[in-house]
Amino acid sequence: MKRFVAGESRSQATLFPELLDDFVIEDNPVRAIEAFVDALDLKQLGFNGVDPHVTGRPAYHPAILLKIYLYGYLNRIQSSRRLEREAQRNVELMWLTERLAPDFKTIADFRKNNGKAIQATCRDFVMICRRLGLFSYSVMAIDGSKLKAVNNRDRNFTLAKMKRRAEEIDKSIERYLRQLDAMDQGAAAITEMRTTGLKEKTASLTEEVQQLQSIEIQRTESPDQQVSLTDPDARSMTARGTGIVGYNVQTAVDSQHHLIVAHEVTN
Repeated sequence: MKRFVAGESRSQATLFPELLDDFVIEDNPVRAIEAFVDALDLKQLGFNGVDPHVTGRPAYHPAILLKIYLYGYLNRIQSSRRLEREAQRNVELMWLTERLAPDFKTIADFRKNNGKAIQATCRDFVMICRRLGLFSYSVMAIDGSKLKAVNNRDRNFTLAKMKRRAEEIDKSIERYLRQLDAMDQGAAAITEMRTTGLKEKTASLTEEVQQLQSIEIQRTESPDQQVSLTDPDARSMTARGTGIVGYNVQTAVDSQHHLIVAHEVTN
């Protein structure tokens, strides 16, 4: 492969190994994350695990997990599994965590168990940006993003969904009843077996009607006439032309430095 830029041999040893710090330039955002987290009083902010247990397996320091979380936030990496993979292959994260690579369960539990502390950290970050004059306040851009909730669409009920499902059940019951009438005219042995199955289906649909009636009472009592069974706070909304059950995250961003000034999760 002459006349092309040639790479180094993978099996070639080097006398002076390159430092990991050499791969992260001075103005890389991970250096700002490092300085910011190291200056925080994590215990005062309410993070769990700042004081290690005397016995048992050593745990990751909350500062390491917070750096991973902030890196994912800045780079739009929301999945804990993706953050686990990035910590194993991403040079910036390797530098930030000193080559530590927590598993996705550890990262997810950290976010779940330190929600208020992370919120307080974000508030401190906004205050630091204000003191440094990084918010111009001349133009603020406000935008919203739809985030899908755990609640399945079939577990969310609106007026339109209730009417549509009730009509489907009524038609199914009518169809089963007609089939039962037709079975009365057929052979005795086959008819009895099929009739039993149809009766069970009819009973199941009747039970579902009763459940929908109970859900309808909850729905009418709800201020926005909507009920989500798995995640009560989630709401049905339109996102990119399709309907999802989730939340709307509203974010205000400074137009000059592109820093988030405030954010709010609504439904």
